[in-house]
Amino acid sequence: MKNHVLRPIMVAIAAVALLLTARSIYVPDDFGVHGKNFTFGFYRESNVDEWKAMPAKYKGKQYCAECHDEQYDSITASKHKIIQCENCHGPALNHPDEPEALTIDRSRGLCLRCHADLPYPNTLRAELPGIDPVEHNAGSECSECHNPHKPSLEDM
Repeated sequence: MKNHVLRPIMVAIAAVALLLTARSIYVPDDFGVHGKNFTFGFYRESNVDEWKAMPAKYKGKQYCAECHDEQYDSITASKHKIIQCENCHGPALNHPDEPEALTIDRSRGLCLRCHADLPYPNTLRAELPGIDPVEHNAGSECSECHNPHKPSLEDM
């Protein structure tokens, strides 16, 4: 074989060998496929304990129900029953110790995430009323007229 063909092949082989050597040095031994499929099972196995040791920021609706049963009953009886408390009240983390009180997001933008009337077909249109944010009380927050725990105006 001529040198002009042999040299690039040797360079490619050397590059692959260098890459494999670097991979064996830098990639931990426990990194690989640890699940049933390649997509979601590819991780460093020793990292599982590190993630389990991380404190949960979001506790879920059941955690809130322990102390706030009246609000919990109210929200579970409303149209907002599928929404977790922490979507509006922020992460509970170590509540009630730290923070003692959760800050409530009363911004119009929070409500418009779900209630903005979008110009394309929506399968939830009958269940999820949309508004035109420019036309519908543009200068005020939604919570001035609507109680998020009982969203219809009749329940105020």
